[in-house]
Amino acid sequence: MKIAIASGKGGTGKTTVAVTLFHYIGEVCKKKVHLLDCDVEEPNDALFLSPLNLVSQKMTHQLVPVIDATICTFCKKCADWCAFNAISIIKNHQFAHIDASLCHSCGACLIACPENAITEKPHPLGTITRYITENGSEFTEGRLTVGSAMQTLLIKKLKREENNPTDIQILDAPPGTSCPVVETISDVDYVILVTEPTPFGLHDLKIMTELLNELKKPFGILVNKAGLGSHEVYSYIQQNNFEFLGEIPFSRNFAGKYSTGEILKDFPEELENIYREIVQKIESKFRL
Repeated sequence: MKIAIASGKGGTGKTTVAVTLFHYIGEVCKKKVHLLDCDVEEPNDALFLSPLNLVSQKMTHQLVPVIDATICTFCKKCADWCAFNAISIIKNHQFAHIDASLCHSCGACLIACPENAITEKPHPLGTITRYITENGSEFTEGRLTVGSAMQTLLIKKLKREENNPTDIQILDAPPGTSCPVVETISDVDYVILVTEPTPFGLHDLKIMTELLNELKKPFGILVNKAGLGSHEVYSYIQQNNFEFLGEIPFSRNFAGKYSTGEILKDFPEELENIYREIVQKIESKFRL
């Protein structure tokens, strides 16, 4: 069972929901749970799961093509085949260059080259770190190398790091609706959309629901920071007959706990009951 926690915009509380559900699904359902932090540009789930026991950490690489100018005839076939405009060929100056920041390591240029002038070399992509939490659950984090634009490729590698199969995977997706988000939710069974009752929250929620409908992914909507904004988000959910998972009221005290990374310590009873109800809805829905 794979569940993604996603949001159309940043700052809605997606990470808070992901970490808290990770905790309570294991507690309520008594299942082995694995949390994957797929927000590889800014992973911060680990801030709320301390203490963590490090299991492994490894640097991952992408294979970036290199053109041997002594063999290359500068025919431009590799550049024509490249869908990402990563290859520059100037025949008159016998110049051939591959921009690693644009390359997606698809291998098309190797096939296209009639002279076999292209080889591949590993290029640092990011780190994948595995931990065991205090209660024995597994947590894996991807962290993109600074300057790299290959979030999607690292997320693919992160999702393959399932060394010990678990009953439930929770994937904390990046914010927005771009390619890294699509990769994160591509093979999940269910998506929990976290939104907020504000104009920005509603705007980006609409974009996210359109994406999930296009991908034919079942989803439910959770309204965070309830009580701060308007009721337009609720009207949108009702008008479209979307599944409503519940709402989490804004709490200044809880926001203070968030700022210190202690959201799972002395958890407010009111919020605990809300999260338990959400877990029970998911449990009954999928018979976990």
